[in-house]
Amino acid sequence: MPYVKSISIHTTVNRSIAYILNPDKTEDMLYATSLNCMTNAKDAYLAMKTVYEHFTGEKYNAPLPLKGKGSVKAIHYIQSFDPQDNVSPELAHRIAKAFARKTFGDDCQIVIATHNDRNHVHNHFILNTYSLTGKKFNANKKTLDRIKEYSDRVCLAFGIQPYDKLKGKGKTIAYNEWEHKKRGSSWKQKIRLEIDSMIGSVKNIDELLYEMELNGYTVKRGKYISIKAEGQQRFVRLKTLGEDYSELSLVSRIRWNDTGANYVLSGEPAPIRDDYIRTINDVTQLAREGKKIQRKRDSSVPYSPKNDIDIYKLSAQLSIINRDNIHSIGELEGKISKLKDEYENARQELNSLIVKTERLETLEEQADIYLSLVDKPDLSAAEQLQLNICKQTLHNNNIMSQFDIDRLKSLQQDADKKIAALKNSFENCKQLYKVYSDIVLTYHGITSGNYISNFIKKVKKKLRIILSNCYKKKAAP
Repeated sequence: MPYVKSISIHTTVNRSIAYILNPDKTEDMLYATSLNCMTNAKDAYLAMKTVYEHFTGEKYNAPLPLKGKGSVKAIHYIQSFDPQDNVSPELAHRIAKAFARKTFGDDCQIVIATHNDRNHVHNHFILNTYSLTGKKFNANKKTLDRIKEYSDRVCLAFGIQPYDKLKGKGKTIAYNEWEHKKRGSSWKQKIRLEIDSMIGSVKNIDELLYEMELNGYTVKRGKYISIKAEGQQRFVRLKTLGEDYSELSLVSRIRWNDTGANYVLSGEPAPIRDDYIRTINDVTQLAREGKKIQRKRDSSVPYSPKNDIDIYKLSAQLSIINRDNIHSIGELEGKISKLKDEYENARQELNSLIVKTERLETLEEQADIYLSLVDKPDLSAAEQLQLNICKQTLHNNNIMSQFDIDRLKSLQQDADKKIAALKNSFENCKQLYKVYSDIVLTYHGITSGNYISNFIKKVKKKLRIILSNCYKKKAAP
């Protein structure tokens, strides 16, 4: 449940903007953005100052009066998320941008920052009290209640549940909702089939969930991932769909989907390969004897050792071991350590480039607006104001001529190309790191002797549940 509060700023707007744009709190400005101003304290402050003074005739940085608090120059909103909702900084920032536009409109001047320096993620908004069109934003209880309502609506659209004010009170539901509720078990099968149809074409679980959302499903990300089909009344957790649909199983199914079970042994002696081959044979035998839970890799064909997820995964991991000529677990852990450093370096470089290109994009937008207005006759008051803001922003960033604007666009294009190349490299590094880490976890299970025994335990547990259910049915009158 998100919580929203507001603080009226009567002076030192520049300090407030600088505070929320602290690089240490925003992942080096990765989770910072703005609307109708630049995303840096100096330019954002000057742009807000220009708009405020244009519509009020007052000085933006005037000292406080001897009596009273003086005029509200800006409003600082804070939107905090419950740690139990497990909202990531990426999701929180997406929510923040949607919330700002939905609540204040496209003509507001606002700086947005997502902070992840505490145990809960929270968004900061510094809103100029006047929009570009002269709309006045007021800070009072009535407007705060309305803003809280918008916050709940936007968060609900992203799968974050607000506090249910109607909880415990009687309310009716539409007939189609009641009908869907009666058929609740069918929803699970519908979701299973949808996941099965997508599993072969996605690269990770985030992409799977995104595709589900595109297909009309609502996804709630938290401690447990829950999904709801269109028309379905309640969310269902992935893990309740069955063993093959738990988060860990889905990650494994996706990760090893493209690897295949066909591998060629190099003939070189390697203890790690011997352990894998032995375990594959043991699991295959368990599958034949029915001593492991059936987990089909391909749900469209009958279950068999060849169509078993666990055997497929082990075979796929062995193909990676052979492909990359890995001889021992120590060698693999060394590769992981190196990949971890490469991954972190690539992540930092990518984040830095994203921040840079967003700044260039904003400057380019300001330049385009400036060029469209500078020679236009009979400017309206709003257009004249916008021209002044753009001119001020470009001047502060040393953009004085058409040559500077062309250079700016060239820098933007170069940055976009670098980002595309770096994203590809970053994703490959990330995927290989996950694959290697998965192999290490599996190998430790193999060598500790727990891998096979876990299959036996699961089968025994399943049998106990079946026998218990049979006993309950016989005991029922």
